[in-house]
Amino acid sequence: MQRIYYGEDIYQYGELMLPETPAPHPVVVIIHGGFWKADFDLDLTREIAMDLTAAGWATWNIEYNRIGQNGGGWPGSFRDVADAMDHLIHIEHEYRLDLDRVVTLGHSAGGHFALWLAGRHRLPDTSELFKENFLAPGAAVSLAGISDLSTMHMIHAFRDQELAKPADNPTAELMGGSPLEVPERYREGSPKELLPLSTAHILFHGSLDVNVPVGMSDDYHEWAENIGDPVKYIRLTDTEHFMFTDPSTRAWKKVKEEMELLLKHL
Repeated sequence: MQRIYYGEDIYQYGELMLPETPAPHPVVVIIHGGFWKADFDLDLTREIAMDLTAAGWATWNIEYNRIGQNGGGWPGSFRDVADAMDHLIHIEHEYRLDLDRVVTLGHSAGGHFALWLAGRHRLPDTSELFKENFLAPGAAVSLAGISDLSTMHMIHAFRDQELAKPADNPTAELMGGSPLEVPERYREGSPKELLPLSTAHILFHGSLDVNVPVGMSDDYHEWAENIGDPVKYIRLTDTEHFMFTDPSTRAWKKVKEEMELLLKHL
């Protein structure tokens, strides 16, 4: 495992692991969750990164500035994730990576970024997040991902009302406001708003999820399918939110099966 910095900030780095299989290596860009907050880091996804490396992938488990850190939120967190992805171009030859076979994979808030990276080619050139040259993934995988930022904002707002507690809305903190206050940011930062991604992507979600309701993936899948986007949806009835980052679970085994199929068809 090597820690490689893609920027000058202490949180702008990733952990690269290479498989023992012959090079050039297909790559999985892994993005951890934690509602984009500084309390959580890439330790959350290190075990699945190790498991995918053992299965023949080079894994690039990335860190980024999060809510509560200088540079976190809009647009910094988005820029960090984009720069981490694009840094593979600079290390491609040194580590013998196959950039024609790159998949983004993220859990929870990381699932949001995995899908967003697959859709950022649809950003207008007026966007703060627009880049002329960038690395596009061949596929994206969302594990209990936040595919619709407006819906996630609403869910947190309702929960706060029910609990009668001070507002704690990570989506608003990420975006710097509500969908009404900064609508353009939500249009440019939410995967659902960027549809069609025109990139093969797979949604995994568990029916027992109380952190990111499964209905979000139900709705996203319906929208994507209706406009002909290449999306596959795997809904697991016996799975809760964190089973997707535990290599011992049936949920992760299902993810591994789909990753093996991607490896054959990319």
